[in-house]
Amino acid sequence: MGASVRDVVVVGAGIVGAATARTLAEAGRDVLLLERFERGHDRGSSHGATRIFRQGYTDDHHVQLTTRALAAWRTLETASGRPLLTLNGAVDHGDPAVIADIAAAFDRNGIAYERLTPDDAAARWPGFRFDREVLHHASAGRIASADAIEALLDLATAAGAELRFCVRVSDVRIEDGQAVISTPEGDITARTLVVAAGSWVPELVGRLLADAGTPLPEIVVTQEQPAHFPIVDGGPGSDSDRTATDADAAWPSFVHYRSGSGVGSGGVPGVYGLLTPGEGVKVGLHGTGPVVDPDARDFAAEPGRLADLVEYVAEWIPGLVASSPAPISCVYDTSPDEEFVIAHHGPIVYATGFSGHGFKFGPVLGELLAEHVAPA
Repeated sequence: MGASVRDVVVVGAGIVGAATARTLAEAGRDVLLLERFERGHDRGSSHGATRIFRQGYTDDHHVQLTTRALAAWRTLETASGRPLLTLNGAVDHGDPAVIADIAAAFDRNGIAYERLTPDDAAARWPGFRFDREVLHHASAGRIASADAIEALLDLATAAGAELRFCVRVSDVRIEDGQAVISTPEGDITARTLVVAAGSWVPELVGRLLADAGTPLPEIVVTQEQPAHFPIVDGGPGSDSDRTATDADAAWPSFVHYRSGSGVGSGGVPGVYGLLTPGEGVKVGLHGTGPVVDPDARDFAAEPGRLADLVEYVAEWIPGLVASSPAPISCVYDTSPDEEFVIAHHGPIVYATGFSGHGFKFGPVLGELLAEHVAPA
C-alpha cells in the first residue's frame, strides 16, 4: 500500500483512543484509527469486564471531571443502546485525613454522601471490615469496561471512522508540519496524529519530544496484578445467599486508604475493589507492580505481591474466599504525580500517565484530546 494522507490518525484503540476516535468522527472529521493488536486485546490497560466509577477525590478538578464523566457515560449508554454504568455506590475508608479531604471536596462540589462508623458500615456491608473513618457516596459504582470500548468503537465506525487492527506503528516523525506514521503497510501522513497508546506512548513519541525540548514526564510502566476473589458461599451477595441480598447492594466499589498510603509516600499501598458479576469481587493493591517493558511482559502473578493481596483480603474482606484468587494482569502507565499527561507538539497530540485511574473518565478524555486537534 502506498503512502496516504489523512485528516486525523489515532493510534491506540483502548478507552482513550476509542473515545477520541468517536468524538472526532461524530464531529465530522476524517478519522483513521490504528491498533497494533487485535480488537479487544489484553496487552494494555483497558481490557477486562469492569472498572470503578467513583467521585472520591480530594481536589475539585477531579471531582468536577467525574461529574462531567457521569453525564458522558449516560449519554454514551443512550447513543449506543448498551447498559454501561451501574451505580451501586462506593465506600472510602481508612486514613481520617484523607476521608476528611474527600468529604470537603464533596461539600464544595455538591456531591451527596454519608459518614458512617466502622461498626455501622460493617452492619450494612457485612462482607467487609472497615478502618477508622467511612464515607459512602451513591453516585458511584462500576463501568462495563469491555462493553464501553466496543460501544465507542462501534459509534466511531457508524460516524465514518476507519478502524484498522493488527497494524503496528514503528516510527513517528514530523515533516513539513504534518505527522508521518510508519507502519508495515507504508507511511501515512496526517494533518494531526493522536497518540493514545498508553504504556507505548514514551516509545512512540518520547525521543521526538525530548529532541524538541518538551520532554515527557517520566512515565513508569508497571505490571499490576489485581485478582478476582469468589464470594463466600452463603455470604452476602453470593448465589446461595438465602437472605436474597442483592450482590450490587452487598458489594459497593471501595478504596481503603491505609496509613502511609498515597503518591510517593513509600508506605503501604492503597487498596481498591469492585464487584465483577460472574467473576467475584476484584481487589487490587494500587501501583505495586514491577516495572516492565510493555512488549516483554510475562503476565504471571509475582508470588510475593499475590501473597500480600491474599493476606489483605483475609484480614479486611471476610466475605470473600481469600485462598482462591484468580489473578489478573494489566499495566499502569504512571506519571510522577499520577496526573494525566495530555498535550500536543506541532501536529502530534499525545496522552499517557493515566496511572490506574483514568478509565472512569473515558468519554470525557476523548473530548479533551479532540480539543487539541487542529481545526479542519
